Amino acid sequence: MSRTDPLAFSPLPQPLPSLEEVLEDAAVVDLPMTSRFRGLQRRESMLVRGPQGWAEFAAFPEYDDAEALAWWRCALEVGWLGLPRPRRTTVSVNATVPAVPAAEVPRVLARYGEGIAAVKVKVAEHGQSLADDDARVAAVRAVLPEAALRVDANAGWGPEEAVEALTRLARHGLEYAEQPSPGIEGLARVRSELRGRGEPLPIAADESVRKAEDPLAVARAEAADLIVIKAAPLGGARRALAVVEQAGLPAVVSSALETSVGLSAGLALAAALPELPYACGLGTAALLAEDVTGSPLLPSGGVLPVGPIAADPELLARHRASPQREQWWRDRARRVHGLLERTEAQHRA
Repeated sequence: MSRTDPLAFSPLPQPLPSLEEVLEDAAVVDLPMTSRFRGLQRRESMLVRGPQGWAEFAAFPEYDDAEALAWWRCALEVGWLGLPRPRRTTVSVNATVPAVPAAEVPRVLARYGEGIAAVKVKVAEHGQSLADDDARVAAVRAVLPEAALRVDANAGWGPEEAVEALTRLARHGLEYAEQPSPGIEGLARVRSELRGRGEPLPIAADESVRKAEDPLAVARAEAADLIVIKAAPLGGARRALAVVEQAGLPAVVSSALETSVGLSAGLALAAALPELPYACGLGTAALLAEDVTGSPLLPSGGVLPVGPIAADPELLARHRASPQREQWWRDRARRVHGLLERTEAQHRA
């Protein structure tokens, strides 16, 4: 994989659809959430429809065009190429608990229904303390004493802080810790120091894979025990599959807070992996108070079905974003599509 061209082998429809074709049925939605998550209380997204079905472009608004390009490529892959052939018809998923007060944990978990066997707990939230994290994890353990628990710091701790925090949180029985510190060196240091303390807690890499110029560097550095992959930030399911194959590490497929349309792409990715040893973080439709389909992807018995999801025109209209925000997304799509065309032309030159 080229360091200067990390998306070179990400497949795209040929020839590329025109921007007008992609935006012909596009709809921008603004959805309320059940809890504040990733600093958001509402989620905006653009839904597009290609010959293979509905797809989603939901790069977070603060991302620049270069970072949003991978998400655009994923949308074109889903809508115009279709998804890889699945190896399984259902995918086990974890519940996700945002950085809520411990008292709110039962309410959050109730959204996921019966049968959830794994829970990801957000920790290291800005403005909160380790005591808050500890209470939240303890509350999850009290509700689900047999569940596999994993914590996700989103690179919110420095290495020393991460070692201290994870040593304390590990007493609750953790399956793994996701991206406790920024960067590959930070992950490697946390992993090494935990083992030096006799704490073999597995370390998962997320941002160090999906935001890296070279998503395989973390595996080469032996800085993590498993990797977290997401279809849209990695440029599509096929590229994500190639990353897992070349990394040679177990993988967990997670969401990027998409609607059920975007989650269906993540489920297709999970279903196509040769091995799937961990429950996936694809149950996040439970964090949305509204969705774009009448049958949102909410877990039943701890699993989700694999298959395409079609957006409901009535719900698209009901949750349509303001004219100003819709124009913002269309302008963004125009810029990103132009960037894609230029990038593809350079590759062919």
